[in-house]
Amino acid sequence: MTASTSPPSVLLQFHALTKPRVIQLIVFCALIGMVLAVPGAPSWEQVRLALVACAGIYLVAGAAAAFNCIVEKGIDAKMKRTAWRPTARGQLTDTQTLIFSAVLCIAGSTILYRWVNPLTMWLTFATFVGYAVIYTVILKPLTPQNIVIGGASGAMPPVLGWAAMTGDVAPEALILFLIIFLWTPPHFWALALYRVEDYRKSGLPMLPVTHGSEFTRLQILLYTFILAAACVFPFVYGMSSWLYLVVAVILSIGFCSYAWRLRANYSDELARATFRFSLIHLSVLFAALLIDHYVFI
Repeated sequence: MTASTSPPSVLLQFHALTKPRVIQLIVFCALIGMVLAVPGAPSWEQVRLALVACAGIYLVAGAAAAFNCIVEKGIDAKMKRTAWRPTARGQLTDTQTLIFSAVLCIAGSTILYRWVNPLTMWLTFATFVGYAVIYTVILKPLTPQNIVIGGASGAMPPVLGWAAMTGDVAPEALILFLIIFLWTPPHFWALALYRVEDYRKSGLPMLPVTHGSEFTRLQILLYTFILAAACVFPFVYGMSSWLYLVVAVILSIGFCSYAWRLRANYSDELARATFRFSLIHLSVLFAALLIDHYVFI
């Protein structure tokens, strides 16, 4: 077996279980919540607290991702997008993955409880249960609205970040939650549109499988309209200035434009472009909120 075809090391296999790119976005969104919760420039103690909280959230989120890989290994093996995962390929056993998930969850929860605050730990653990159990085990195979309902877990990072810095959950954190919650369906349904055959083979009741492409594209368009309204809330509530508002409006027009074209004239290429833009939309939106927070201190 040559080096180019040899399997990755065990450490890399375990690392892959945590879905690193997804975890990076989760931690980034949590960090936004932390930053916005602190008026003005943070002290060194607040910076230390934020770093510790990010580490704890990272570990628990990685644990949830690893647990997800156990539950969905059969489904993952049927889909091109996920067939490479170590659990789907049989490179790691269920026992190894479960122990890895448990260690990450315990370590992350301990860090959050002892060095951040109990509220953040319990909220993060609830998010773990919401994603790994309620969404993955119950909702995902049961209903085409799995992404909508399960999106609540994915929308929690800013709330976790806010709680880490303040010890409570404020309306500002819930506004950030709402934005991600409404962003999630059009983001995932765009992916599901051009991966519909994979989902059909897997047996999962994703919306394009159960209700067809046209209905799904209409839902994407409607959600982007509602999301556009929600993206204005930080400005309306006084969390941001005109700088954020301008960026939010431009991004919302862009997302709605993609959804409109997808609705009018579907192609897999356009669905992929819509999915990619959704990632840009959320990342740039929150980055603008971050910059706005410091520019107008």
